[in-house]
Amino acid sequence: MSKRPNILFLMADQLAAQALPCYGHPLVKAPHLSRLAERSVVFESAYCNFPICAPSRASMLTGRLPHSIGAYDNAAEFPAEIPTVAHYLTAQGYRTILCGKMHFIGPDQLHGFEERLTTDIYPSDFAWTPDFLRGPSYRPTGVSMRPVVEAGACVRSLQIDYDDEVEYHGIQKLYDLARSPDDQPFFLTISFTHPHPPFVTGREHWDRYRHEEIDMPQVAPIPYEALDPHSQWLHVAHAQNIYEVTEAHVRNARHAYYGMVSYIDDKVGRILQVLEDCGLAEDTIVVFAVDHGEMLGERGMWFKQTFFEWSSRVPLMIAAPGIAPRRSGAHVSLVDLLPTFLDLAGNGAPFDPAAPLHGRSLVPLLTGAEAGEDRVVISEYSSEGVCAASRMVRRGRYKYVLTRGLAPMLFDLAADPLELHDLAGAAHLASVEAELLSLALKDWDPERVHAEILASQKRRRFLAQVAERSGRYPNWAFQPHVDASKRFIRGAGGAGPTAVKGRARLPFVEPARPDRAE
Repeated sequence: MSKRPNILFLMADQLAAQALPCYGHPLVKAPHLSRLAERSVVFESAYCNFPICAPSRASMLTGRLPHSIGAYDNAAEFPAEIPTVAHYLTAQGYRTILCGKMHFIGPDQLHGFEERLTTDIYPSDFAWTPDFLRGPSYRPTGVSMRPVVEAGACVRSLQIDYDDEVEYHGIQKLYDLARSPDDQPFFLTISFTHPHPPFVTGREHWDRYRHEEIDMPQVAPIPYEALDPHSQWLHVAHAQNIYEVTEAHVRNARHAYYGMVSYIDDKVGRILQVLEDCGLAEDTIVVFAVDHGEMLGERGMWFKQTFFEWSSRVPLMIAAPGIAPRRSGAHVSLVDLLPTFLDLAGNGAPFDPAAPLHGRSLVPLLTGAEAGEDRVVISEYSSEGVCAASRMVRRGRYKYVLTRGLAPMLFDLAADPLELHDLAGAAHLASVEAELLSLALKDWDPERVHAEILASQKRRRFLAQVAERSGRYPNWAFQPHVDASKRFIRGAGGAGPTAVKGRARLPFVEPARPDRAE
């Protein structure tokens, strides 16, 4: 494409790749995402770099692994000094716009985006700071199994309120961009909170599925005593030792989750239709990604916070004009998106990042210039529900998990896709395990990271306690502002009403006569 392309980045929250029909699910209804996949390069082995919201997104936007930027948990401040993809694209002349959830922690609620159209849905302060010293039973976010045992249909939810607002503002911005008289390319991120729990969905989307046809998890609940220690931590953190989760609860939660996926799919379909109607589709790259997955009852586990496939693997598809659709089995991750966006926006021009990047551009995989067999994924975890930091390495057929103070785990996903057999310590894999351990420890010392996390938690818990006692909480929540003086028809700027009305129409029609007052 001769001109620099627009980029439309669509995000969902907690949508497991395995729950989409374009990734093989036989029951879930998501026709719009399936059609997008048909014209995309679909990455079948894409991972998040931290299986929980805020650190995953901060890592993705900076192209850096979470611990390298202090993104330890859902209440860790995202430093304003770290360049993001929005900073880089703004510097390249793009209009950068954020609509919806990004879960920024701290006073900077833009991180390089020139415009932000909505507020966020979750806290921006330190209230959700974990405490490793208090153990997994300490739940700063109040997470428990209530979303599972209370799952079902609803008339309305806060999540629906939020995502309906995000869709409206995202679509309106597309109309505004299409009517803009300048030819400036845009980077528009539209990010939804569905299908994040609670597991509730509107009746319209609940009724798209027959309840008796809802499938159950492939792997049945594993007894507590047979769980690995990390999973035992999460079992206690999610209060599974307190709540009884029945088969009916599981079926209700999965039914609602599938409805939420269809709800997001409808929104994606409407957004892409507007892109087409506005004449923007031919010049726009469309990317769909998710911050992390959802265990959805597999192994008896729920939510995220673990490196098992349903939690750490994510959907990722890129539809770019001139790029043939295909499916790639290369191991990639969300930190690869920043260099990919910059490559696509620069039309091959080299860029000089202002900070080190851990991501690797996906463009050679998009074009077929690279097969990607040598690619390695690193993911990290240290947020609520655990007592120590972890790292996961995915290379070739193997996945290796290292947690400070615990025995490592090793899985052969080619032979054991359900991750039922831990091969760590197997003599015939000693060299493989040594290589993966070396990769896990590269630029990551468990003892140093643990000390840094404990110190950070202590500082942030103190600040949160001071705010609670004084009643003066830092109000970092983003406050969207609309300048009504520049909307609709105004007298400023020298443009007559006829020209303004003509420009406001899609498609634009040049006035047939000179402007005059009406």
